[in-house]
Amino acid sequence: MKKHGILNSHISKVLSDLGHTDYIVVADAGLPVPEGVTKIDLALKLGVPSFQDVVDVIAADMVIEKVTLAEEIKQANQHALQYINRTFAEGQSGNPQTAIIEFCSHEQFKELTRYAKAVIRTGEDQPYANCILQAGVHFG
Repeated sequence: MKKHGILNSHISKVLSDLGHTDYIVVADAGLPVPEGVTKIDLALKLGVPSFQDVVDVIAADMVIEKVTLAEEIKQANQHALQYINRTFAEGQSGNPQTAIIEFCSHEQFKELTRYAKAVIRTGEDQPYANCILQAGVHFG
């Protein structure tokens, strides 16, 4: 049994298989998962596990160069947006890594999920608590 890192074998495998610019989606309980895209369903009940819990664990184990959010998060979910900024924005103290943060419409976001290596479904029940995490590289 693994002692450190992600214990979920499906997530661990997806992260190990990512190449530079490949991406995964961390999704709230309501985001549709396109047919043909691997869904790793962690949802136990509404709110469990939370979006933040899942992103924290993945960010500790993945080199992330870009985070994409739906533009609508700015109005509908300030809490999730502030969390992403604290976690990834350049210049924030204590960030384990920084990443480019970009926005697109929710419709564009859903279209991008078609090309994800996996969608990890959380139990999050707050709107627009979804992000695309694009893989970077571990070397210079």
